Amino acid sequence: MSIKQWVILLPILLLTGCFVGKPYKAPENMINDTYYRTDKLPTDTLNIANFSWKELFTDNKLQQYIEQGLQNNLDIRNALQQINIANAYLLQGKAAFFPTLSVGPSYNFQTNSLNTIFGQLGNGARILANQYGLGINTNWEADIWGTIKNSKDIALANFLKTQSAHQAVKSNLVASIADTYYQLIALDEQKKITEQTIIYREKNLETTKALKEAGVVTAVAIKQSEALLLNSKGILISLDNSIKLLENYFCMLLSIPPQTIERNNLDQQQINTTLATGVPIQLLTNRPDVKVAEYNYMSAFYNTNVAKASFYPSLTITASTGLQSIDFSKLFSAGSLFANATASLLQPITNKRQIKTQYEVAQANQEIAFNNYKQTILTAASDVSNALFNYDAQQQLIEIKHQEFLQYDTAVQYSQQLVNNGMGNYLDVITALQNSLTAELNYINAKYGRLSNIVQLYKALGGGWK
Repeated sequence: MSIKQWVILLPILLLTGCFVGKPYKAPENMINDTYYRTDKLPTDTLNIANFSWKELFTDNKLQQYIEQGLQNNLDIRNALQQINIANAYLLQGKAAFFPTLSVGPSYNFQTNSLNTIFGQLGNGARILANQYGLGINTNWEADIWGTIKNSKDIALANFLKTQSAHQAVKSNLVASIADTYYQLIALDEQKKITEQTIIYREKNLETTKALKEAGVVTAVAIKQSEALLLNSKGILISLDNSIKLLENYFCMLLSIPPQTIERNNLDQQQINTTLATGVPIQLLTNRPDVKVAEYNYMSAFYNTNVAKASFYPSLTITASTGLQSIDFSKLFSAGSLFANATASLLQPITNKRQIKTQYEVAQANQEIAFNNYKQTILTAASDVSNALFNYDAQQQLIEIKHQEFLQYDTAVQYSQQLVNNGMGNYLDVITALQNSLTAELNYINAKYGRLSNIVQLYKALGGGWK
């Protein structure tokens, strides 16, 4: 092919390269209202997904613990290092557009074999040759088909993915710290109630013994009162143990040695943020797992472009220049200057089907990434819907459990008065006492459940990152 033909063909190849790789376009209609059950969704414009965790979790001690956890947690530190790694690859991808350049001295010593054709031509004399050099070498591959650009875009997608993964680690950590803190203060409240119940049941046992002396109740009532007291003491032991284990887990979240955790009480927990969640299409804007899934799809898309470009010829230009001489004293003279340049346009013909296999695998991986992206959205939408339904149900449950406790507490008072006046069955007192404690503990669980569901809603909406 003549130089003139090359001059005509090369611009055509460069222009054609624009059409080999398709530009990335995010899948449309992947997040829409059809992914939600809207019967529990407010339709105002306020969006809890845009709130910071500081606006949602207002307990001063909890905020300090979250700050400490974000600073110390080893998973977050690892996620930051993953960002640094991805950024290094991204910078490498950008640098791939430029030619490689190397410079340095060289030395070559050569002697011929006497038993070769060239050795015989020298009449049996061994020739010793030294060659000194100082050169500059460069190599550049034209990005005709967008291979380098798509590789750089893959690195960019991976960089963005690590950022979203870092956000996910932070969101999960904030949610875990907040939920564990709420569990601790709920256990504190249950422990306080149980301790008060033990005091009450000790007094009740003394009263029962007095009633036995008066002939109002039998020895069975005393044994039942003692068993009831032992039952409450057993509950207290379990609560103490649960608190210690939960404190150890809380310390692990903060990356600190096991220790007692200072905390406020359950009644001080105020959620001042209006929990209006906005129109449905806004709800997944901040979900880091959805972002990661899309960046995975983006990376697979660009990888398909790279695989497709492998079917086309590659244009490589190499050049070198410098000084060469067999006499070191003449190395830096004008006569030692040399230069050469080579351009090659290589079209793959047969390569054991490797290129086609790579392209088919890339297409399959792109389809897998797309399906995973869609599945992630479905899962995220389900998480949001579940969190909203659970929060709504927990709000109603708190009032019901409170009323249930009040009824059992009243039943305790009435049944005890009847027994004291010789008109009731002491079994009714025992039953009412047991039900009253259970109902009060369940009421505390319901209050914790409300706080926990707020945490789950925060997490489901992407962690509340502005």
